[in-house]
Amino acid sequence: MGDEKQPDDTQSDLSNATESLKIEDQKENGDASKSDKVKIDILLKATGNAPIMKKKKWAVDAEKPIGWIMEFVKKYLKLEPEEKLFLYVNQTFAPSPDQIVKNLYECFGTDGKLVLHYCKSQAWG
Repeated sequence: MGDEKQPDDTQSDLSNATESLKIEDQKENGDASKSDKVKIDILLKATGNAPIMKKKKWAVDAEKPIGWIMEFVKKYLKLEPEEKLFLYVNQTFAPSPDQIVKNLYECFGTDGKLVLHYCKSQAWG
């Protein structure tokens, strides 16, 4: 009976190895086509005492963290390094800086975009 299980185990190991190779191949192909990166539309709205941005709608790489957007907005608004900037999703909560844009969009996106409110002092949450 021990001999009967060995072919099944070998078959299982081969299947797992094949799946692993397919996944690695997909990753390599995905890396080769970086020009096909998914972009997510983000609408940035000023709240409270924050300066208003001339351009409000931005297309951002889906894999970027929220912290990257915070730094981008700070540079765009020419804020001092010691000045704080708070981002809120749908006027409700402040996501952590390491949260990925794609995840927030999938959960809180509306009308094909993710709405983020920014301000220089705490507003919500």
